[in-house]
Order: sequence, then structure tokens, then C-alpha cells
Amino acid sequence: MRDLTKGGKDRTIFIGKSLMTFLKGHFERYQEIKKQLGHEFNPNDLIFFNSRGDYLKLRELHRAYKNAIKRAGLKNARFHDLRHSHASILLKKNVHPKVVSEQLGHAKSSITLEIYSHVAPSLQEDAAHAFDEE
Repeated sequence: MRDLTKGGKDRTIFIGKSLMTFLKGHFERYQEIKKQLGHEFNPNDLIFFNSRGDYLKLRELHRAYKNAIKRAGLKNARFHDLRHSHASILLKKNVHPKVVSEQLGHAKSSITLEIYSHVAPSLQEDAAHAFDEE
């Protein structure tokens, strides 16, 4: 069984070099663990797994996330806030709203713009400066 989006569609997500580097390092560390513990460890070949090589339980993921937030010195934030931060940062960096909308899986870019309208004032100012440069 495959997990699809809420609308039941496949979605391709492009990732940057830094995330690819992280994932490759994570995979290499996993290969070392697998070598030491044998093929019974993580028999489902999961990318992220608990200390027993099994599926992460929601409680384990939540605990790891809260610890990471604390170590990073960030204020308490919900896991879902990562999605909002991602979208806001991209919009502030002038990534086209259609691209952000596709990454978030919104059916229409108008949904993205409505949800992230708090970013719009800075976009308006940037647009004015961009026009002045022409």
C-alpha cells in the first residue's frame, strides 16, 4: 500500500544539496549499523527507525522533535509549524507562489496565498523595489 496525498495523487518533491548530503550520511550510518546488527535489524529497510530498527511511533518522533528544538535553542513549536516556516521562508525569498503551492500540495496557489497572506506585506515592498530597479 502506498501513502498518497489527501487528494490521492502522487507528488514529486525536489530536495536541495544540503538535505541530499544529510540523507546520504544518514544512509551510510545506517549501513554500518546494519552490518553490525545483522539483517534482522530494520527488516523493512526504513529510512528513519527507532532503536530496535522498527517503525517510529508518534510518541518517539514527538520526543525527538522536542529534543531537537530544545538543543537548537528555539522556542517551543509544533511539528506542523515546520510546514508553515518552510512556506513562509520560500515566499519571502521570492519563490513563485505556484512552486510553493505545489510543494505544499495545495490544489490552487490561491490557497497558499490566502493561508500565507501575512508574508504578503514584505512581498509588496519587494515588488516596489524591484520595479524601481528597472
